[in-house]
Amino acid sequence: MAAPTYLLGMDIGGTKTAVVLGTTAGEICRREVFPTRTERGFEATFAELCETAAKVLSTSPPVAAISVAIGGPLDVQRGIIYSPPNLPGWDNIPLKDWLHERFQQPVYVEHDGNAGTLAELYFGAGRGHRNLIFLTMGTGLGAGLVLNGQLYRGTTDTAGEVGHWRIAPDGPLAYGKRGSWEGYCAGPGMEKLAAEMFPARWGLGGTAEELVEAARADDADALRVVRRVGEMLGKGLALLVDVLNPELIIIGSMAVRLGDLLLDPAREILCREALPGAVAAVRVTTPELGEELGDVASLCAALVQGRLKEA
Repeated sequence: MAAPTYLLGMDIGGTKTAVVLGTTAGEICRREVFPTRTERGFEATFAELCETAAKVLSTSPPVAAISVAIGGPLDVQRGIIYSPPNLPGWDNIPLKDWLHERFQQPVYVEHDGNAGTLAELYFGAGRGHRNLIFLTMGTGLGAGLVLNGQLYRGTTDTAGEVGHWRIAPDGPLAYGKRGSWEGYCAGPGMEKLAAEMFPARWGLGGTAEELVEAARADDADALRVVRRVGEMLGKGLALLVDVLNPELIIIGSMAVRLGDLLLDPAREILCREALPGAVAAVRVTTPELGEELGDVASLCAALVQGRLKEA
């Protein structure tokens, strides 16, 4: 039996950052995590990222590459990060070059939505499917698109930036405008929506996690907020289904934690607003990889771009 090929994965998000040691078979061997704390700015976060990576590498077998999943917009091939809304201060950051300079390893960078899509396509619910969509739905909202069996990035690597869609004339502020899909259907937007709907209770800074826990405990106010989020989620899903006619939509983070509390109203709106034939052909679900999704996704840039995926 051949020895495993190891990768160092980095899952860089607006809330937390994970550094993992994994294999090209999608197995996670070690994980270190720290809060991103975006208010510190890029330099402090990058320093902690490198420190954590060095710690993992110091006690690990040799790795074939470093693989990064991070929110867009970004230039995938050059590995340049262009001001993601959930990573303030990450402006025109040549992340690929700086990580290569620091660790002297091949470095591959991928949009976190695309990376999550590839993780589920290779190792999770997407196996055997040719037309699927993955939605991040965490600190931000982005999509990864697999069309006819191929990952679709678009002309400038911005395909899947569906959080930017304006789906309502008003609503929580995100992307510098009100009414965007991310404004309703990502963690920070959910916090703002709860504050708008119930200012006396959540107007002073309740968190998305607190909202999720309250909804899971059958709190009536929280359930109303989650239902509203689910309905707006369904509006966006209907657009995706009408345009792309997928067979599978996988929704991460918030959908994993809230399950049918979120997905039932989303499916209701999807059925009401999208073409019946397209709705009949699509299944809406959560990642098979569950809470391990981000860790496995962090390996996927190297698997695809470095052609390291096992047969």
